[in-house]
Amino acid sequence: STRRFKARHGCGSAAVSDGRRIAQVAAATGHTVALVDTSEDVLKASLKGIEMSLKRVVKKKFADKPQAGEEFLQKVLQNVSTSTDAASTAQSADLVLEAIVENLKVKQDLFGGLDKVAPTHTIFASNTSSLPISDIASSTSRLDRFGGLHFFNPVPMMKLVEVEGYRNVRNEPRHLRFLLNFSKALGKTPVSCKDTPGFIVNRLLVPYMMESVRLHERGHGSKEDIDIAMKLGAGYPMGPFELLDYVGLDTAKFIIDGWSAMDPENPLFVPSEMLNKLVADGKYGRKTGEGFYKYK
Repeated sequence: STRRFKARHGCGSAAVSDGRRIAQVAAATGHTVALVDTSEDVLKASLKGIEMSLKRVVKKKFADKPQAGEEFLQKVLQNVSTSTDAASTAQSADLVLEAIVENLKVKQDLFGGLDKVAPTHTIFASNTSSLPISDIASSTSRLDRFGGLHFFNPVPMMKLVEVEGYRNVRNEPRHLRFLLNFSKALGKTPVSCKDTPGFIVNRLLVPYMMESVRLHERGHGSKEDIDIAMKLGAGYPMGPFELLDYVGLDTAKFIIDGWSAMDPENPLFVPSEMLNKLVADGKYGRKTGEGFYKYK
C-alpha cells in the first residue's frame, strides 16, 4: 500500500529547495506527498520546480519513449498535493519530515503543535544538518518516534541519507527501522548514527573546512593552493574553499557558531574572523556572486 508522506518546508531558499526535492523523490517512488508551506506562492513555485526537474528526468530516461515519459510525469505529479495547513495534513500522515530554517525554536514550535494533532503512529523526522535531534524532539511527547533524516543536495542525484536515532532510545526502535526502510524505498543508501550535531558527514566536514580557513588565516597556504592540494592530493572533487562557497558562508558560520555555543572548549569549533568578516560584508559565496572567490 502507498504510504502518505508529508514534507514540511519553509520560505528560505535552502529550505524550499530541500523540501521540494525530497518531495519529488518521494513522489517518484510511489509515495503520496503533501507539501506544506505558509505561502501559496512558495507552493506554486515548488510544484513548478518539481515539474521542471521531472521533465529533465523524462527527457533523459525516456528519450525513445515520449508517451511513457509523459505518463510517468503525470503519475508522479498526481502523487503531490500542497497545503498551507500543516495541522490538517499531519492528521493523515505516516511520516512528517521537516526541512525548514535551521532555528531550534522554530522547529520546536512546529513539532510541538503537530504533536497535538498527529496520530500516535506518525513518525516525526527533521532534515536538520546541524541541530541535535534530542533538542528538537524535546517539544513533543514522541521521543521514541522522532529521528533525523538528513538528505544531501541535489537530493535526486545524491544517494546518501543519514538516519539519526534519538540518543536515549536503546536497541533499534521501530521508528529507526521505519526511517531506514523509507530511505531505501526512495532508492537511497542510508547510514545510521547516534544523536550528534552534524550527523556523520557535516560533523567531519565542517571542522575540516574551518581548519582550512584557519590554515589560510595563519598564512600557511593560499586558498587556491589549499584547494588544489586537497583535490589532487586527497582526491576530493572540490577544495574546501570552493565547497564553502558552494554551501554558503552564512550557512557555515551559522553551524559553527551554534556548535561553538554548545561546546565552547572544543578547538574544532573555534569561529573564524575571516569567515565572519565575509558574512558581515554580505559575501556568502556562489549565491551572492562572491565569497572566498568571485563568480560572474
